[in-house]
Amino acid sequence: MLKDGVQTRAVRDLDEVLAETDNVTQYPKKQDADSHVYAVMVTDAIPQSWFQLMPSVDTRLRVRYAETDQMGVVYHANYLIWMEVGRVEYWRAAGLRYRDMEREDGVLLVVAEVNCRYLSPAVYDEEVIVRTSVAEATPRMIRFEYELLTVDDGRKLATGYTKHVFCGADRKPAKLPQKYHQTLGIKKNP
Repeated sequence: MLKDGVQTRAVRDLDEVLAETDNVTQYPKKQDADSHVYAVMVTDAIPQSWFQLMPSVDTRLRVRYAETDQMGVVYHANYLIWMEVGRVEYWRAAGLRYRDMEREDGVLLVVAEVNCRYLSPAVYDEEVIVRTSVAEATPRMIRFEYELLTVDDGRKLATGYTKHVFCGADRKPAKLPQKYHQTLGIKKNP
């Protein structure tokens, strides 16, 4: 349970999280080269029919001036970049590093489909939450869903999804190695 301090551990078993509904995993804040600050928090999730999901992961970021357009709102393509940030943090919260998967196993995550529904504009200096979850996962593909919200008032900025195909180093479709199945909640179809 998260209280005054920060508890850092990867949550890999959804039953453990659901048994302790107030259980939260938060990773320490870290800064990238552009001085974004990302805080990742695991929240509740509901298991899907034939695969078991890790809870959604919240990633916080602040809108930079360079991300806005002439109208003073965030340029639409930046939402896709934020979705990628959320996806990478989801991998980390699951105890995986996408970079290591590429290097060690030759597994690439190729984007096959992208969708973003814009609902409300984000503006400079607003703090945004990118809530990322897995909607579907098989040994051949994975679909992430995203919800982008403002921190201050919870206003929904956008929703979307990305669908990815697992490929080998030759960029041809391939099955995800078995060692990743449990972490991503992939189990045999009943």
